[in-house]
Order: sequence, then C-alpha cells, then structure tokens
Amino acid sequence: MQRLIKHEALQMAMLQWLGSKRFLASLAFGGETMLRLCHELPRYSFGLEFSFFKEESYDGFYDRFYTALSLNHDVIDAQNRDHSIIVEVKRKRRTPKLKIEISKTTVSPGSTEEKIAFSPHFPIQVLVRGFTLQQMLQNKILSLLAHGEIRDAFDVEFFLRKGVTLNLPEVEKKKVLKKLRGFKKRDFDMKLGGILQPELRDYYRRKGFSYLEEKFSFEQWGNEG
Repeated sequence: MQRLIKHEALQMAMLQWLGSKRFLASLAFGGETMLRLCHELPRYSFGLEFSFFKEESYDGFYDRFYTALSLNHDVIDAQNRDHSIIVEVKRKRRTPKLKIEISKTTVSPGSTEEKIAFSPHFPIQVLVRGFTLQQMLQNKILSLLAHGEIRDAFDVEFFLRKGVTLNLPEVEKKKVLKKLRGFKKRDFDMKLGGILQPELRDYYRRKGFSYLEEKFSFEQWGNEG
C-alpha cells in the first residue's frame, strides 16, 4: 500500500509540473486517476490519461512536450503514435516510473469542467480541466462492455453511489448485468483487491457487486412496469 501512496504523490507532482509548463491548458484530464484525485474514487490507479481540450497540432505539441520533459525527467519511452501520445518517465533515477497517455481526440463541447486535483499525500492542489462525471460514466459503461474489467464495474458502482444519472437502453443494462454476474471470486481477490484499501477489499470479497446488480435490476424492473 505504501508503494501506491508514493505513486499517487508522483502523479500529483506531474500534474503540478504540467500546469507550471502550461501543458494542462491544452488538455482534458480523464481516466481512473482523475476520478481518484478529483472525486476521491476509493481505489488506486497508475497512469495519467488526457484528451485534447482544443484543436492544435499534435506533432507540434509532442515536440514541445518531449523537449520539456527531457529537461526535468528521465524519459524512459516516448511514442508519437497515430492515435495517441504515450510517454513513460521517472523524476529521477531509482524512482517509480509514470505513464502518461494523451489521446489524439478533441473533447466534445460541454463534456468537461474545471476541477481540483488533490491528495492527502501531496501538499499542493492543482487546477485541471476534467471530464464531467456524466461523461465518465458513459465512458466506463462502454469500457466495461468492451473489455469486461472488474475495475470498470467498481467505477460504475462509484458513479451510481454518487447519484450520477444512468441513461441506458434496456438491452445495454442486460449486457452490464451479464458482465457483473460473470466475475469470479479470484477477480475480487486478485484484480480488484490489489487496488483497494483493506476495509473495502473485505466488503467486496463478501458482497461482490450486489448493490450494482440490484441497481440495474431495479431500473430494469421499474421500466418494465
């Protein structure tokens, strides 16, 4: 757990650096780390994920980004791919590496808002532009249906517990229920358990996604009535 705490501090330090170099002005923060740092998602995550907030030259951004990173970090890997920019960096030798992925897509109008990224393990808060929770819920549903990862199901439950509105056709709800019922004990023990605090780990080992299954089943029952 101490390793995850140190990694979270590293994520915050990188956000602070990105803001100080004005790269955050071009980016929309998304993914699991945004949920963790801006909305207190009760599980740890690893990389930093962004999309472009406004249109600009991807190649030009990559050149500026790589040059600035190289001056302050040990760049382990850097790739300017067709659909994304991916870099892995270390702040200094013998420290954990951090992956940054920037999707070469421009966000839709109204899908982002200003947020504060913070952590009890880092002394400074960082102003970011991130996806709205409604948009993130839609993204997570798509990811759960496409990849069937247990962490995506956990995040969907997080959204619903926060009161984010679920707007899904019945056929999609049934697909989600099928995914939820397909998770095995080892998925909760190993895949999910490794990124949760001990008290939550014990809860999900005992209860699984009973709340989430009930929520989707109730929504389905209510609509059929």
